[in-house]
Amino acid sequence: MEEIYAKFVSQKISKTRWRPVPAGSLQTADTFATGSWDNEENRVSLWSIGDFGNLDSDGGFEGDHQLLCDIKHHGDVMDLQTLSVGQQWTAAHYHTSPGSLSCRSAPCTGVVCSNPEIVTVGEDGRINLFRADHKEAVRTIDNADSSTLHAVTFLRTPEILTVNSIGQLKIWDFRQQGNEPSQILSLTGDRVPLHCVDRHPNQQHVVATGGQDGMLSIWDVRQGTMPVSLLKAHEAEMWEVHFHPSNPDHLFTCSEDGSLWHWDASTDAPEKSSLFHEGGRSSIFLFHSISNQANVHQSVISSWLSTDPAKDRIEITSLLPNRTLSVNSLDVLGPCLVCGTDAEAIYVTRQLFS
Repeated sequence: MEEIYAKFVSQKISKTRWRPVPAGSLQTADTFATGSWDNEENRVSLWSIGDFGNLDSDGGFEGDHQLLCDIKHHGDVMDLQTLSVGQQWTAAHYHTSPGSLSCRSAPCTGVVCSNPEIVTVGEDGRINLFRADHKEAVRTIDNADSSTLHAVTFLRTPEILTVNSIGQLKIWDFRQQGNEPSQILSLTGDRVPLHCVDRHPNQQHVVATGGQDGMLSIWDVRQGTMPVSLLKAHEAEMWEVHFHPSNPDHLFTCSEDGSLWHWDASTDAPEKSSLFHEGGRSSIFLFHSISNQANVHQSVISSWLSTDPAKDRIEITSLLPNRTLSVNSLDVLGPCLVCGTDAEAIYVTRQLFS
């Protein structure tokens, strides 16, 4: 099991992100940013990984992460993509009252960058496209969604994916002049809110989402309008899902239930027992698959869109030594993972695949 190190920071952590390393570099990630929420004074902080210390009372290792700098932040930090304030757009998201010219600010719930473009989504159902070198929005889609937009990611430039509070995954193409999505996919049955989304770094048609019910959904946006697979996962809201950027047969999720999971669907792994590993205990992991074609069984082993019904198992490892309060955010880069919790702790491992 991967060794994971804890540092207690006296702030509830809402977001964590690694500072990218140069492409092709052998350098290991060593700097990350955090944002806090629900504190009297919220902050965006920049940390450097230090030496790791001794075992703490919860079974984790105490980490000597060094605070490099921080800055006060007005309101809760909802998402992170940059490590310094290079540009600021005020009132990017807002609610208007019917029959009134007044407006009130609305939470910006998600942000994604593809330099120099920046896309934000919000509780107001609005989508903004910014450029880092422009003071005004390049494109705004007002009333893009009648419900809250919870997260956004790039599918491929200039297309984005959004997820909302009624279980829909939408694709938007900024080349189109209208205010309608180019494609809508959705969960069947109850409209369970989707909270997070990520796309496969090499196969951009493969998308993962996490919902309020803790379920992990795998989608193929090339076909159909429903997810390919639904995987029974966490016991409460799934706050973030991330494919590993350079080893995407591995996927990571975190949840309100205090868990942080590593999903392994790699083909080079030995025969898997379909067991969930946590502190030496094992339990059967269950999931079911959906097929848009009656004669095709879709599953998630060998690859995320395997059509081999014999390979229907996956290995999951719990990365935290004990359940904690909500794990709100995670990020992975190379062999390194960082996550932040409501227990006012930051956890780091540098040995994901050891």
